[in-house]
Amino acid sequence: MKGVAALLVFALIWAAGLFAFAARVQQSTPLPSPKPAEGIVALTGANSNERIGAAVELLTEGLGRRVLVSGVNRGVSREELRTASRTARRFYDCCVDLGFTAADTVGNARETAEWAHAMRYESLIVVTSDYHMPRAMLELRAVLRPPMVLETYAVATPGLKVRRWWRSPGAARLLVVEYCKYLAILGREAVLGLGPRVTPAPQKG
Repeated sequence: MKGVAALLVFALIWAAGLFAFAARVQQSTPLPSPKPAEGIVALTGANSNERIGAAVELLTEGLGRRVLVSGVNRGVSREELRTASRTARRFYDCCVDLGFTAADTVGNARETAEWAHAMRYESLIVVTSDYHMPRAMLELRAVLRPPMVLETYAVATPGLKVRRWWRSPGAARLLVVEYCKYLAILGREAVLGLGPRVTPAPQKG
């Protein structure tokens, strides 16, 4: 009986966390324009074209100097990506960098860190889908330490804006999967936090 009771308590805590996570996602959009930053990063994935379009729109508003599109498929050309995201050529050609090394969110974070270091940026606007933003920020903050300042700009997912999202199989599946991934990253960071922090060696020159 104790095992069943413990399992029931765990399930209730998990479900409460899921609904809190869903509410956080739904409340993350629409957002006002973020504070200006040095760079803007669009993380590719589902609805990538909307993410890239939103990032370039922030660029045209003068909220950043350059855009990094992280995690671009190697089989997609630069022109194909510009056409699909419907971005203006004059901004795209001058100020958009493409990253091809990232294959997942962990890779996005590393690619972003390398780009920011190369550009000597200390502030970034992060653009990704609303449901992906919490996990993306965990990964980014794991590799981008202060004085780096991160602003968020979430792209709304229409299917998640319904009031009773749990009645939609697609919305429920998406949120449950993303919530489980989010918990996994929280657990990883909690375990890593028990050990000593490795301080990067100072850069020469």
